[in-house]
Parts: sequence; C-alpha cells; structure tokens
Amino acid sequence: MTRSRETERGDRCGLRISVIIPALNEAGAIGDCIRNAREAGADEVIVVDGDSADTTADEARTGGADRVIASPRGRAAQMNAGAASATGDLLCFLHADTRLPHCACGAIRAAMRDGSLAGGAFAVTLSHSPSTTPWTRALLGLTGRMIGARSRIFRSYTGDQAIFVRRALFERLKGYEEVPLMEDVRFSAALRKSGPTVLLAQRAATSARRWEACGPLRTIFLMWFLRAAHAAGMKPETCARIYR
Repeated sequence: MTRSRETERGDRCGLRISVIIPALNEAGAIGDCIRNAREAGADEVIVVDGDSADTTADEARTGGADRVIASPRGRAAQMNAGAASATGDLLCFLHADTRLPHCACGAIRAAMRDGSLAGGAFAVTLSHSPSTTPWTRALLGLTGRMIGARSRIFRSYTGDQAIFVRRALFERLKGYEEVPLMEDVRFSAALRKSGPTVLLAQRAATSARRWEACGPLRTIFLMWFLRAAHAAGMKPETCARIYR
C-alpha cells in the first residue's frame, strides 16, 4: 500500500497516529471507515470487533486494517483493547459511523507537536440521509453547531468527535472506564484534568441515523437529559437503560 504524504510527515515529526475503530455489526460500512482513516493520514488502523453477528471482521481484514482484534462487546472495552495493541504515539478513536475530515491526522500532528496539549477532538457535523426533510436538516445543522459550542466552552467531547490523546497519557489514565454508556464523557473529563485540550475546527462527519430514526427533537432532549443526569450523579448503567 502506498504511504500517504500525511503519513510521511508524521514519521518525520516523530508522531505516529494509530486510529482505533470499535465496531459492531458494521458490515458494508467498515471498509469505507478504514479507507477514510487511511486517506486522513493514519499510520496504523486497528479494528476491534465486538462479536459481530455479520461479516464485519472479515470485511475489516480484507479492507486494509493493520489488525483486526476480537473483544468482548462494549465500546469502552473495545477501544481499550485496540489501544493496548497500538504502536502509535497518538491514539485517535473513530466510531465506525464517523468519518474523519480531510488531512485530519496532519491537523492532529500539528496541534500535538509541541507537547503542550493532552489531546482533543474535532468539531462535528451530522450526516443525514438524502430523504431527510429540510426541517430536520436545519435542526441537525443547528445541533452540530451546539455540540461545537459546548465542546469549546466546557472542553467536553463525545466519541462521535474522534477523540485523540497521547498514548502514554492514555495508559496513565488507565484508558476508558468500562461502563455501558458515558465512557467518552468520563474520559473527556479525565483528559481535561490532565492538561490543556483542543477542539479542532475541521469537522468530522457522523451519522445522524439515530436522530432520524427516533426524531431529532426527541433525541436532542434525550442526549442533553442524560448528560445532565450523569453530571448530577446518575449511574452509567441507568443512563444506558434510558438510552436504549
């Protein structure tokens, strides 16, 4: 496979990036996610399959992943397993339904090069289906901007924003807490306490399939309610039951 210019720049500045993709029943999509990570400049792509019932793992093997790892189901456990096998200096956690922006890894390297930042994430846009109504498209666009505003103010990031972190710091923090929900919020808080973080202006595109299926207003209310309830002390297990 031809090495990208971004990868070569990463080698020269000494910062290799491992993109870790937790996946569950993502046949038909995982190959595109791997290609996106490569095109964004990843030095290493690791797919962690959570016992999918479809051909996700096989498609990941033939789709260009450096490693495909089996893990117990659960996004936190899968991301921790991927991180344990990664060789990069920087880790970027990419959901299987999220796509990195062009030159994402170059932007990460540039931000992290001087060593002052603990990590960060990308701004986000919600990708809608072609049949989405103008009203829903407008609401999803507003939601993406609200997520960005929240992230800039509170430095609180979600998994859909492709969180990145120095591997050495990730290990010191002992990775993601293996809880059924809110693992990204908890890790983001730990990351913020460890040092400065950054919200990159480039936008990752994440699928709005849940928002469309459940209704955007209902989903917005649910997401913000869960974040507030979790901050007030609701256990992740209870949050997960409500979410599902």
